[in-house]
Amino acid sequence: MPTVDNTTAVRLIPVSQFSDEQLAAIYNQTRVDYLVPMPMNAARLGEYVKTYDVSREDSLVATTEDGEMLGVNMLGLRKGRAWITRLGVLPNTRRHGVGQLLMESLIQKAEDLSIHFVMLEVIKNNTPAHQLFLKLGFYEVGELLVLRHSPLTHAVDPIVADARRLERHDAMTLVGWDRGTQPWTNQSESLFNAHEVSGLQLELADGSRGWLVYQRQKFLLTRFAFKTEAGDPATVAYALLSHLHNQYPRLDTQVENIQVNDPHLPAFYRMGYVEAFRRIEMWRGTPPPEIQKQ
Repeated sequence: MPTVDNTTAVRLIPVSQFSDEQLAAIYNQTRVDYLVPMPMNAARLGEYVKTYDVSREDSLVATTEDGEMLGVNMLGLRKGRAWITRLGVLPNTRRHGVGQLLMESLIQKAEDLSIHFVMLEVIKNNTPAHQLFLKLGFYEVGELLVLRHSPLTHAVDPIVADARRLERHDAMTLVGWDRGTQPWTNQSESLFNAHEVSGLQLELADGSRGWLVYQRQKFLLTRFAFKTEAGDPATVAYALLSHLHNQYPRLDTQVENIQVNDPHLPAFYRMGYVEAFRRIEMWRGTPPPEIQKQ
């Protein structure tokens, strides 16, 4: 049985041995004082596990020998790559090595599966976690934005264009698989696993054209994937957003993990999106050739 601080014995128990209700409670306890709390309930946690291919057998809960909860960490697995997410340690047990033990255990699990490329994101200015990840061999590859857009008091006028709505099948066909090394949340698998995914495709009078694939939840638009096929990306993206928000003026919108150098980004600010917070994207190892950036 591993120890932390060379004194406290720690049990590492697969997440599969806990119900979603128990896991949500554990996770929420670890985030009570977090920079961005992001509380979970059982339904949201179950959807999270499914959407992001989290392995319940390889994800871990840390406890003392007496069963006292210490922390949790989850591992997503896809071809040639792994993702470490939802690392959380109870406030009164931090800085004693629990987080490092959980991280090292998940890295080793990926290695045991012959996966040598691991991804994660850390909220910017979360210095303790950032320093831990650097210590464990992760390196920074860029910054990611989380943007939000409030419901409109009235529908926005859509830009004049030849536009059509795409049902799930057509939207998924456009997304495809050759999108390079996207953040885990935005990878094609995440869109394929999500429910209520559809899209928009349009062409402007000058021949500019592109598409947007998104997820519509009950009260929220989220999980965007853009592509400009011809023309200026910011112009095409603004036209797409104008049609989207004209169709759903009363829904909140949250778009996660847009890379800071994404050429579509100016369209979001023009449409009134605001930055909620930033994440630092970090990798350990080298992406396999089939998913490297194009």
